[in-house]
Amino acid sequence: MTAMGSPTLTRYRVVAAAVALAGVTYLDRVCVGVLAPSIMADLHISPIQMSVVFSAFTLAYALFEMPTAWWADRIGSRRVLTRIVLWWSAFTMLTAAATSYTVMLAVRFLFGAGEAGAWPNAARVFSRWIPLRERGRVQGVFFAGAHLAGGLTPALVTLMALYLPWRMVFVALGFVGLVWAAFWHRWFRDEPREHPSVNAAEADLIEKTRGLPPEQEHHGTFSEVLRIPSLLPLCLQYVANSYGYYFFITWLPTYLAKSRGMSSAELAIFSGLPLTLSAIADISGGFTLDALCRRLGLRLGTCAIGALSYSLAAAAMLAGTLASNPRVGGTLIAVGGAFSMFTLAPSWSTAIGLGGRNTALLSSVMNTSGQVGAFFSPLVLAFLVDRTGNWSLPLHVLSGLYLIAAVCWLFIRPERNSA
Repeated sequence: MTAMGSPTLTRYRVVAAAVALAGVTYLDRVCVGVLAPSIMADLHISPIQMSVVFSAFTLAYALFEMPTAWWADRIGSRRVLTRIVLWWSAFTMLTAAATSYTVMLAVRFLFGAGEAGAWPNAARVFSRWIPLRERGRVQGVFFAGAHLAGGLTPALVTLMALYLPWRMVFVALGFVGLVWAAFWHRWFRDEPREHPSVNAAEADLIEKTRGLPPEQEHHGTFSEVLRIPSLLPLCLQYVANSYGYYFFITWLPTYLAKSRGMSSAELAIFSGLPLTLSAIADISGGFTLDALCRRLGLRLGTCAIGALSYSLAAAAMLAGTLASNPRVGGTLIAVGGAFSMFTLAPSWSTAIGLGGRNTALLSSVMNTSGQVGAFFSPLVLAFLVDRTGNWSLPLHVLSGLYLIAAVCWLFIRPERNSA
């Protein structure tokens, strides 16, 4: 630790590293959706089978999310996140080795098992490194990094695919995680006071304002997390969020091509537009959360953002399916997705605030619930389209889920003493 003086700003470098993590974890998820037509043609996979491949990742992610978060609450996020990203790199590359539907299914399942827990670990990092008053904007910047990477990935992958076969695209992307994992393990520390670049002033500032109980007061358990009254509506609204997100990164390009007749050039733009706009929504949502909470109080400020954003997302999504112009429709769908992501800062800030020293575990419960939505999203779409031939019907389902999520925010109590 450096000498006492004005507080150092190491916590912001931690945020930058976490933003890079968010971008890394989104690269493969979006890449596999963009390259799905090539993968299906090469491995002779049907659309229904490809939906199962998409969902295999989320199923494993959901199964291993809470155990990984429980592990992090006991040994720290430095080691756990290093392991997660090393696994990410290995299985991004191994995706290129798939030779059949069965092998691809196994690889994606194991991929999800190893990547599970990444975001709850990031939440745990923020709970220890970021003062309460800065947490909304930090969450917004974190998700913006993920969505900006996701928004740019379709164009990047499309460009790479002009020169490389789809297998080599996965191999090339796998090296990105190796660089991040090496840096993180060497530089990061689980507690600010342990970091050599943090002076006593910054350590005191963080510890006095981060809202965590003293270590000796912590006797948290899984059953303690489940007894939090706001947990159920918090989890339900996150189901809708992840359901929509997985539509954007899996079947949206196919929807735009088949239902809207977009060209390849248009697809490169509109496939990534929801996540590109979401990056703007993430940052503005985080800053809006901090501002409204200061003005209206924690509960009213947080819940107002959640309810209003999901309501606007539902309306925009429905309007997008009804618009006759394909580009107007694609833009409205992207706007709807961005409005849904405006709720990420309130969701994760609430999870951190209610979780305390159980932040990784509580946020993993919320994120696991989201994976339920992610699991069913591609399957429901494939089933509805196969039975009805109507590509707009799955988006009407998503619009309805967003409305349910808006109602959920009326029952959420973000205050710690509500637990």
